[in-house]
Amino acid sequence: MPKQKITKEMVVNAAFQLAREGGMEQVLVKNIAARLGCSVQPIYSYCQSMDGLRTAVYAKVREFARGWFAQEKCGPGSFQAVGRACVRLAQEEPELFKLFILCPREGVASLDDLCRSESDPRLEAAIAGELGLTEEDARRLHINMIVYTVGLGAIFSTAAPGIPASDIFSWQQTAYQAFLAQIKGENNHDS
Repeated sequence: MPKQKITKEMVVNAAFQLAREGGMEQVLVKNIAARLGCSVQPIYSYCQSMDGLRTAVYAKVREFARGWFAQEKCGPGSFQAVGRACVRLAQEEPELFKLFILCPREGVASLDDLCRSESDPRLEAAIAGELGLTEEDARRLHINMIVYTVGLGAIFSTAAPGIPASDIFSWQQTAYQAFLAQIKGENNHDS
């Protein structure tokens, strides 16, 4: 039987699967070689450095997470649906959730920068229209919910034996209502 040609894409995909199953600490040349059924030599030929391979894995993790969130269509209720999707990612893909949260992010110097770099730009306009908020207030609500949801997801993805998803969704809904009430209350005082 002819030898299988190992490609860079195969190496990155194998590394991604290892990270998905056990975290980035499983992304080792020997583990990738074992996954691909080859010697370590082809792995070294594609990986100039482990940092470069980790960067490629993080890019694949971000692509996966964005696809996961994109399944929630824009429209009424989409903001809350994306938040629930984030929690479901933590539940169903805990290692990928942790990696997504820990992905290095260049050019992020504020929560505003984070929100702009990670979110669909149409989401804040949709939130503003749906809730009768300014886009600035919609962004504040969005940032508050990102911080709160990521915190819940981090707890959810590491808790054993596990917190029921219904409890997490309930806490998330309570926070949403509180943040929204705060913003609307501030707006009423300004009027």
